Amino acid sequence: MKRRAFFLKAGLAGLVVGNQGLTSCAPGPKLYGDKNFYINKGYQAIPKLKLSKDRIIKETVGLRPFRESGPRVEKEMLNNKTIVHNYGHGGSGWSLSWGTGNQARNLVKTTDAKKVALLGCGTVGIATATLLQESGYDVTIYAKDVPPNVTSNLATGTWSPSSRVCAEEKATPEIKANWEDACRFSFRRMQMSLGLNDIIDWGDEYTVRKQKPSGSNISGGHEMFHIDGLNPEWKTLAQKDHPFKADYVRRRSNMIFNIPSYLNFHLNNFLIRGGKLVIKDIKSLEDIDALSEKVVVNCMGLGAKAIFNDEELYPISGQLSCLVPQTEINYKLATDGAYFITRKDGIYLGGSGIERSWDTTPNRQLTEKWVDVLSDLMKDMKG
Repeated sequence: MKRRAFFLKAGLAGLVVGNQGLTSCAPGPKLYGDKNFYINKGYQAIPKLKLSKDRIIKETVGLRPFRESGPRVEKEMLNNKTIVHNYGHGGSGWSLSWGTGNQARNLVKTTDAKKVALLGCGTVGIATATLLQESGYDVTIYAKDVPPNVTSNLATGTWSPSSRVCAEEKATPEIKANWEDACRFSFRRMQMSLGLNDIIDWGDEYTVRKQKPSGSNISGGHEMFHIDGLNPEWKTLAQKDHPFKADYVRRRSNMIFNIPSYLNFHLNNFLIRGGKLVIKDIKSLEDIDALSEKVVVNCMGLGAKAIFNDEELYPISGQLSCLVPQTEINYKLATDGAYFITRKDGIYLGGSGIERSWDTTPNRQLTEKWVDVLSDLMKDMKG
């Protein structure tokens, strides 16, 4: 026992002496890693985005279904069928999908139907079908395509509930009230999906500009409406609190939708709970009239234009260019001329919006422009 105690005391003494020696000889705290890659301000590290044209792995163009008077959520009769419309969300379809889906469900509840046909398998269609199913309806989705071959797969995937939701001159109190009802319902429902297979994440979002923009829309994104206190608010940062070479920098937390897993998760849940899916290309009112269900919910997006002769509906095209995923990047950033958003399936660059364009051919020059704009921003970050 004495021998063991001796060696124990000797070991502890050697450890203390060794630590003292290391402390006295150390030049100070050492930061590991590339200082040009991590911008460290003590409490915050913002990794730089790796940007080069050879890291682009995909380019797509999606068409947003826009109506100047906002989403169409209303009921009409077609012969002996009741049609409930739910389409035309512009750039806010992902964010408002559950809210306008709930409004469409309330219209279905005014009928005596037990079986419902639903047209479309994008984010609005899947959300509406799920809500109807939760209310006890026997729902069949009819769609010519399913994820990933739907327009919803080509969206940016961020919480933007009033992005191009209507034209400014059409923003009546009634439209705003309907939007607010849908927005609040969607926001609550999105919180229920947090933690489910990482289909929704929260992350920091930055707006970086050389100069403060003029006008009321200082956040960009063509946001029409706002609800105080619903989402974390933008905070203007002092120059000492950010690494960007810019006079106007703002930050907030925001939701990001990991689109492929999100759509698959909710569609699979709908099917597991007894919902039905039929691959069918609906091309005319006669095709709708031939369905066995007496109540039909129309979530076709742009497909509704020709079938229901909606002259108000038109596309706003938006190109996205996807970079190889970068695991340490977990924020979104928008600057003059370009933005990027981080998702599980890649880092998406964007910045275009062309009204009334049906062209879905990617423009390589746009991609290269965004790479150049964001490369200049990254290069000028303080390190």
